[in-house]
Amino acid sequence: MVVSIAGLSSQLALKLIDSTHDSQIETLSNSGQHARAVETFKERIGAITTPAELVQDYEVYSFVMKSFDLEDQIFGKAMVRKILESDPADDSSLVNRLTDDRFSELNEVMGFTAEGGEAVVPDFTDPIWQQSIIDQYYEQTLTNSYAEENENVGVALEFRDKVGEIDNWFKVLKNKDLTEFFLTALGLPEEMAAIDVDKQAELLAKSYDLEKLSDPDEQTRLITQYLAIADVENPPTSNVTSAALSILQSSSSLSSSIIEITWDIAPVAMSTYSLRR
Repeated sequence: MVVSIAGLSSQLALKLIDSTHDSQIETLSNSGQHARAVETFKERIGAITTPAELVQDYEVYSFVMKSFDLEDQIFGKAMVRKILESDPADDSSLVNRLTDDRFSELNEVMGFTAEGGEAVVPDFTDPIWQQSIIDQYYEQTLTNSYAEENENVGVALEFRDKVGEIDNWFKVLKNKDLTEFFLTALGLPEEMAAIDVDKQAELLAKSYDLEKLSDPDEQTRLITQYLAIADVENPPTSNVTSAALSILQSSSSLSSSIIEITWDIAPVAMSTYSLRR
C-alpha cells in the first residue's frame, strides 16, 4: 500500500514522501501485481526487435508505456509504433511534431530508429537497461499515486524528476506540469499559455535565469515557493483522518518505530499579484 498524503499540506506531504520513499519502492516490488509485471517484462523484452513486435506483446508494451507515464496512450498502438519508427533527427517526423515530450523520451530510450531514419535492433537483453526501465516504472507508479491525491505534489515531483534536463524554455513548454510549475512559482498569469510559444519562451527568459537551476538550494526554494502558492490557489483535499491512519500504517509496516515528521518551510515573500487569480 502506497502511503496516503490526503489531507496534508503539499509541503508536509512532500516530506512524508521523501522519508518513506525507499520503503514504498520495496512495498511495490513485493506486491504480486507489480512483481508479475516486472518478471514478464524481464522474460520477454529481450526477444523484441521492432516497434511492431513491441506493440503486439500487450503486457510488455503496457509495462513500457507505464514506465514513461503514457498509460493513457496505451490503446493508440498505431501511433506509438509510428513514433518509435520516427527519425529523431528529422524535424518533420511524427515524434518531433508532437508537443508532448514523453513521446520523444520514449523514442530516444527505446532506440528503434537511428538518426537518418535507419531501423535499429536494440539490445534489450542488457540487464542495466532493463533495470533502468523497471526503476522508472516503480517511480512513475508512485508519482501517479501521489498526484491522484494531491495535484500540487505531482507537479513538484515532475519538476524534481526533470530539472536536470532543463536547459531551455522550450523543453519546459513541451511539458504541461513543468509549465504549470514555473508559471505558478514565478507568479506569471495562466493566460500566457494562450500566446505564441516563442513569445512565451521570451517572457519566461526575462522572468527567470535557467542557469540558476544548477544550484540544489535554488531548486528547493522554487519548490517551496510553488507549493506555498499552489496550496492557496488549489488547496489539497481535506481528509486528515485517513491521512493520519495511513501514516501510522506506513510507519508500522516499516518498523516498530515512529516516523517523526517536521514541517520546516523557508519564508516565502508573496504579494497579492503573485497569487495568480
